[in-house]
Amino acid sequence: MAKISKIKVCLVGAGVWGWQHARVFSQRPDVTLSAVAGRSPEKTQARASEFGLRAYVNLAKMLDTERPDLVSLSLPNLEHFDATKQVIESGYPLLVEKPLVFDLAEADQLLAEAEKRNLFFAINFNHRYAKPIRLARQAIQEGRLGKITHAIWRFGGEANVSPHPHANLIETQCHGFDQLEDLCGPIESVMTEMTNLTGGGYRTVALALRFTNGAVGSLIGTYDSSYAYPDTHRLEINGTEGRIVIDDTVRRFSFQKSGSETAEVWEGGYFNDFDREFHRTFDVHLDAVLDAFNRGKEPPVHARAGRRALQLGWAAVESFESGRRVDCGT
Repeated sequence: MAKISKIKVCLVGAGVWGWQHARVFSQRPDVTLSAVAGRSPEKTQARASEFGLRAYVNLAKMLDTERPDLVSLSLPNLEHFDATKQVIESGYPLLVEKPLVFDLAEADQLLAEAEKRNLFFAINFNHRYAKPIRLARQAIQEGRLGKITHAIWRFGGEANVSPHPHANLIETQCHGFDQLEDLCGPIESVMTEMTNLTGGGYRTVALALRFTNGAVGSLIGTYDSSYAYPDTHRLEINGTEGRIVIDDTVRRFSFQKSGSETAEVWEGGYFNDFDREFHRTFDVHLDAVLDAFNRGKEPPVHARAGRRALQLGWAAVESFESGRRVDCGT
């Protein structure tokens, strides 16, 4: 059999979640992780030393010197655009963190530039790859719920301090938009209430949703809570023939047939630390990303999904500001 060469990967970002990028790539036998670029010389060198990488504080220099096969970016939420654009214009395939950006015009520019160069452009909506979410997707695809009638998403914890008034909606609830559309189909319209009761922007939001298939839903997202609370995240999807409930993304999945008092339940077993750990959702997503990359296919979650979540976020803002229901397009 022909030997498959390793994928050479460079990282952009030496922050907290950037460590997860370094972890997942460094542990793969099919990847050569060569370098990391960051803004702080001290932090970047510390990350490079930890994983045996070369450190750069100049992105262009790293790209010109390393010539990677794939670039993986994890930067502060409001600072995604410039570095992402630089990588795209340099002609490198890339995996980026959510949110794609905060501005729809910037999102369109990034997507257009990547399409012009026919680049592999993935976004890390890793929540899709949690075991309970995968089980939910399978049950829906098998028709076990019948027709979906309504869905409920709730998620939130402590504030991620940001100067942007809609940070919670755009940088965190993007996962809610993405999961609801992935599982239930496109969102047709939205009506919104928000509060800035605790200051620092609209940290808590409540949305009423209508799906194109006729189902309805709700989304509550907050930075006025705590990730220490049990049941920080809950996703419930109801259909004419059954109901799915997911607790805390990775903790528990249940399916109950309509009329039955017995539920099918998945929870990670005693030795199954992998599926119980939230961070491992990135590992599973990366399996799919690199498989598609190796086969020359489109990413399993294309950056267009980031643009769509942003579009839904701004539709929610428009609804709140106008006091009316807003069409979400497709």
